[in-house]
Amino acid sequence: MAESMKGLKRSHRCTELSSANIGETVTVMGWVHKSRNKGGIIFVDLRDRTGLLQIIFEEEDTGAEDFSKAEKLKSEYVIAVVGKVEKRSGAVNPNLKTGDIEIRASQLRILSESETPPFPVEENSKTKEELRLKYRYIDLRRPDLQRNLIMRSKVANITRQFLSEEGFLEIETPMLTKSTPEGARDYLVPSRVHQGNFYALPQSPQLFKQLLMCSGYDRYFQIVKCFRDEDLRADRQPEFTQIDLELSFADIEDVIDVNERLLHRIFKEVLDIEIELPIKRMTYEEAMDRYGSDKPDTRFGMELVNVSEVVKDCSFTVFTDTVANGGSVRGINVKGQGAMSRKKIDKLVDLSKDFGAKGLAYLSINEDGTYKSSFAKFMTEEELKALVDAMDGQVGDLLLFVADKSEVACEALGSLRLELANQLDLINKDDFNFLWVTDFPLLEYSEEQDRYVAKHHPFTMPAEEDLHLLDTDPGKVRSKAYDIVLNGTEIGGGSVRIYQSDVQEKMFEVLGFSKEDAYERFGFLLNAFKYGVPPHAGLAYGLDRLIMLMAKEDSIRDVIAFPKVKDASCLMTDAPNTVDVKQLDELAISIKKDLDKE
Repeated sequence: MAESMKGLKRSHRCTELSSANIGETVTVMGWVHKSRNKGGIIFVDLRDRTGLLQIIFEEEDTGAEDFSKAEKLKSEYVIAVVGKVEKRSGAVNPNLKTGDIEIRASQLRILSESETPPFPVEENSKTKEELRLKYRYIDLRRPDLQRNLIMRSKVANITRQFLSEEGFLEIETPMLTKSTPEGARDYLVPSRVHQGNFYALPQSPQLFKQLLMCSGYDRYFQIVKCFRDEDLRADRQPEFTQIDLELSFADIEDVIDVNERLLHRIFKEVLDIEIELPIKRMTYEEAMDRYGSDKPDTRFGMELVNVSEVVKDCSFTVFTDTVANGGSVRGINVKGQGAMSRKKIDKLVDLSKDFGAKGLAYLSINEDGTYKSSFAKFMTEEELKALVDAMDGQVGDLLLFVADKSEVACEALGSLRLELANQLDLINKDDFNFLWVTDFPLLEYSEEQDRYVAKHHPFTMPAEEDLHLLDTDPGKVRSKAYDIVLNGTEIGGGSVRIYQSDVQEKMFEVLGFSKEDAYERFGFLLNAFKYGVPPHAGLAYGLDRLIMLMAKEDSIRDVIAFPKVKDASCLMTDAPNTVDVKQLDELAISIKKDLDKE
């Protein structure tokens, strides 16, 4: 039967005790991790969020009643213990922070009993994720998850402290706002008062933080929930958290400077890692050419090589036709893998097709200097040698080539590069490689919408020297946008914002919005711009992604307390779910009959 604390007050968390406390009488509370009855003496590992502490129960110390209670202890019982700190009587456990001490109990209170949990509370659990997420409140007791969430709290606190010192004000922006569909789908919230009308949950505070700059707040930040109704991946959730910031009278260098120093502070204080400043920079064009990605993982080599000039006049028509039609031929050198089996190479060919390429050509350099290749018979010895030299091919190397539209060739080889790095264990998991990617295209053409769409968002400033191209060749206009990349993952992105009304109107025109359309969607921002707006710029981090990388986890679900699964549902609360008909009636909403039946 559960007892009350009866006036007991916890004096220490488990690992707040050390050999310096030997001889002290203390009160500790937590969960029974393990209990072992050795006949006349009971050993209990007590667990709280700080770690484990060994408790010893003997009847001569506790009395018969409390010892009898200790004999009944099971995993996940919640207990309070009063006892004296002693030097550990058995072998010291060097793997525990409290491995050289133990508590000799004099009092025991069972505060709460527990049924047998559906899975053990242990690090690196092998229990299926679906079961763990259904019982997330138990899963969250695991020390590795608790460390992740404690790290998340530390990062948030350091961020608040640093940005406050830098003159940023923490200001909240609305959760219920207007739908401005331009990008991912909005989550919609029906209005009871304004029936037939809907709020949208914010995909970001973008417009509001720009309005705050118009209002003279100079520097703003917020650690804020955002929402996007999109398909999930390992690093995506329907609701996610941003570290959002905006600066007035600022340009690219101002944003980069303050964020480099923020990242330096976070990594030093949380992981004791010194980030080398300034962080390296790379243009979007260079990143795509060298790595086939606008978020390159620079922890390993295997960079892409453009061999179009080398093969444009060769005898292999697949290469020559591609170059003649405006495409390119690009390759990667997989060092030391020339002996890879044909079966494995065929799998790489299939993967390249999954990544969008028409196919994959290969050439292995044998020990005797001869070649094993899918295309060598179509080329002369001189042509092959020139190609191998261009790829810096050595004996034992495997050369892989994609001939296609330049964008397709880069992206397919970039994805293949990452796949091979994982297969061949080329990545040092202890490295943290940061990179700024700059000079993104302002626009990209959407075949689906048959128009240009914003690469980032419609309020991103074009590069001043490219403004004249907006009328003649908008696809070539670069933006004053920048992403911060860590180990091949974009952890943040931002831009200098448009603040001149003529440039903003031209941007909407290029995007296919009439003046009426633009005012219908963004009128409140455009009207604000009529009353004096400072130059401004900003950036937003994906906090979940940042913590995932810092904690060396593979999924952001392991750094979020209560995450959703791939279909955006919560296995623990069974959300989303149906609601009462009365609630729907109040909102003037009816459910289609075919959905009802389903």
